[in-house]
Amino acid sequence: MRWVLGIGALLIGLLAATAESFPPTRLRLSRVELFGTEYVALDDWARANGYQVSWPLPKREIRLTHPNGKLEFTIDSRKMVVRGVVVWLSHAIAGKDGRAYVSSRDLATAVHPILFPQRQSSTRRIRSIVLDPGHGGKDPGNQEGSRREKDYTLLLASEVAEILRRAGVTVKLTRDRDTFVELPSRPQVANRSNADLFVSLHFNSADGSGSPAVKGAEVFCMTPVRASSTNARGEGAGAGAFPGNRFDQKNVLLGYQIQKALSTKAGMEDRGLKRARFAVLRDATMPAVLIEAGFMTSPMDSRRIYDSQQRKRLAQSVADGILEYRRLTERQ
Repeated sequence: MRWVLGIGALLIGLLAATAESFPPTRLRLSRVELFGTEYVALDDWARANGYQVSWPLPKREIRLTHPNGKLEFTIDSRKMVVRGVVVWLSHAIAGKDGRAYVSSRDLATAVHPILFPQRQSSTRRIRSIVLDPGHGGKDPGNQEGSRREKDYTLLLASEVAEILRRAGVTVKLTRDRDTFVELPSRPQVANRSNADLFVSLHFNSADGSGSPAVKGAEVFCMTPVRASSTNARGEGAGAGAFPGNRFDQKNVLLGYQIQKALSTKAGMEDRGLKRARFAVLRDATMPAVLIEAGFMTSPMDSRRIYDSQQRKRLAQSVADGILEYRRLTERQ
């Protein structure tokens, strides 16, 4: 059994490495090593893909424009803006000799999946989704007064499920009442069901700062192999492959579409698409994301969470992001 597991882990690692090594075939760009990481010059990439290059702030900010939208980068920052939506990269944009460089890993696992979505085979359509209402039972999640996160994640999941079912999707919840579900069991529900997508729903809290000014939505997808998470919390670039890394490209496209819908349709402040090796993302054997759909500590966000009509707008945005992902990836 150990050798079987070892081969499985090796195959997962090879799949993840292959995703990084082979960007779209239209690109044949020279690569350079900077600070121990492989990079590509952004202006070379831009010309190869029909983008115009400008520097709004010389040697600091670079903008790539195209009829399909613009990309914005900042030297020494991991923050990228793709068509108006914040996406956090695995490596900071590097500057050298007046040029900006993006890591090859970020091109393969962040930029390309969003700009050039890959269609799935006609036999692999998105028919079933598992929604995971965070917390439950003895785990209340964040608490603000008498309000408990576990109650509102269940309400949001039920509302998202209703919208998706009307769109013809089969939906299953990891819990449909106030029960405790162990973290490892949550993605296993989706794995056993052979679901096509796994979406975990949460609400945030600014307990660390206590500031009601902290607000907005953020979506997390699995951190690529050998990359640092956006919120590292001690996990650096040394981590190997997990089952969830098989879907790095699909994870980021799904997360981007949901983050875009939450910021543009629900009006949430855009905290960006981020990376983390959360337990519910590591072991999912299908594309998976975790959504933090607002801060319970924010007066503005809390109205969207607690008010049933405003929360339905959140639910509609989550569902719209999922359905847009389905539209982009399914063959017509």
